[in-house]
This record gives sequence, structure tokens and C-alpha cells, in this order.
Amino acid sequence: MTLRRRLLDYGLVVLLLAVPAAMLTAHWKDPADINAFDRAVLRVSSPLQAAVSWVVEGVGGWWNRYVWLVDVEEENEDLRAANAELRRQLAEARRRAAHVDALEQLAGLRRTTAAETIGARVISSGVNPHFRVIRIRLDRGDGEVAPGMPVIAPAGLVGRVQRVYGRYSDVLLATDPESAIDVVVERTGGRGVLRGVGRPDAYTCEIEYLERGQEVAEGDEVVTSGLGGALPAGIRVGRISKVVTKSYSLYQEVEVEPAVDFGRLRHVLVVLAPPPPPDPRAGQRRRSRPAYSLGPYR
Repeated sequence: MTLRRRLLDYGLVVLLLAVPAAMLTAHWKDPADINAFDRAVLRVSSPLQAAVSWVVEGVGGWWNRYVWLVDVEEENEDLRAANAELRRQLAEARRRAAHVDALEQLAGLRRTTAAETIGARVISSGVNPHFRVIRIRLDRGDGEVAPGMPVIAPAGLVGRVQRVYGRYSDVLLATDPESAIDVVVERTGGRGVLRGVGRPDAYTCEIEYLERGQEVAEGDEVVTSGLGGALPAGIRVGRISKVVTKSYSLYQEVEVEPAVDFGRLRHVLVVLAPPPPPDPRAGQRRRSRPAYSLGPYR
């Protein structure tokens, strides 16, 4: 190493040590003791100090924001997991509440039904629009249910038992094209036969053989007539949604929207026997006959 290079190195080291020392000395002095040299040092070092402070604060702020965002992301993950768990619990609570509400409605229907009934749970449903059938599992025993027995829900008529397999039964829905139910329009008394339409996109029925002279309108309630004894009278079937009267036809074209939401049906009642007929002498006072044809002792 040459003498010139050595002198340059020593001078650079002295300069690097002297400049910070001069800056620190000028900053630490009392303002009353500052001389012209100190003011010159402060004037030169202030922009440099501001630039260094800006860089340091920027890097520090970026680092703090990065650390804060990492913490926030972890907190967000925890909050998302807690939110998902709460949503799951809420959905489960709603499902249980709906289940309890359905059972309460079914219990109320059983209390108000005069005939003997047995509860059942829907376990499957057909997807073929031309064969509207559901399968149910009876709540108790077997041998009590037979084909042809009515199946009802709190909203109205579901259908009739088609086949029985021990504690399981297939129910032909009222919306099946093969179903035929004698019904009556509750407001006017017009009678007809309810059949399923078999649409792939909806559960829909129509009333056949409803004479053109019978007064019906959209919104009229349709109930079972009870004729033939296959179904009890007065079970709600649905509501008329469309009426078409043609001048060349003897009968009206009437569509009925079922009262039961078959897509959400979960619990039903099977009517085991028709209700007993009313006593024609109910309310009349009758005199008791003597037992064994014996009169009072005289």
C-alpha cells in the first residue's frame, strides 16, 4: 500500500469520525453557547438528518404494519372459524326448532282427528313426475296399516297407502296421475274427481268432471267429499289456482295447488279407521229401561 493511499484512508477515517462528533457536539450544546461553526454544522446536517429520519420512520412503519397485518390475518382466521361454528350451530338450532314445530303440529292434528291414527316419518321420495310416491316408516308396530288408508299432514291430504312392507309403506300422493279422489269445492259445493297432472317441475292437480255450470273461482278451497268411504270428509286438499271454461266442453278445466308442500314433508299420520258416524239421537233425553225387564218393587 502506497503512502498516498494510506494517507487517504486515514483522512477518510478521521472525516467519518469528525463529522458525527461535530454534529453531536452541535446538537448537545446549549443554544446560548452555539458559535458560528456549530450553526454551520446544524445548517448542513439538518436536511441529512431529516432524510435519515424519514427513511427510518418509513421502514419502521412498514415493518409495524406488516407485523400488525400478520396478527390481523391470524385474528381473522380465528373469527372466520368461530363464525362458521356459530352458523353451524344456528342452522342446527333452526333445524331442531322446525322439527319440534312439525311434531307439535302433528300432535295437534292427532288430537283433532276423530279417527284412530298412527304417526310415520317420510324416509324417501320419488323423483319421477309420473309416479308421485313417498316411502314412510311407521312409528309403532306393523299389521295395522293396509293399502287404501288415508295419509294426512297438518296442512291437508297427502295421499293413500299403496303398499305395505312391515313397518314401511309406500304412499301414492294426491298429485300422482293414477290417484283419483272425490272432492268438493267448499264454497259452492261443486263436485269432481281430483287427479295429479304429473308435471316435472311442480306438484299440481286438476279436477275432472266438474260441470261447466258449477260456480268456481281462483282461490276456492277444495276438500274431500267423503263419498265412497275411502277418505273422511272435509280434509283440505288444496286451493284452485286456474279455471278455464270452454263453450264446447261439458266440464271446466280446473287446476288445484296442493295444500301440502310435498318437497318439505317430513312427518305424516296414517288414518287407520274412519271416524264413527254421528249419533242421530245425540242430545235427546232418553228414559232408562229397567234392567232385565224388572220394574221397581211395589
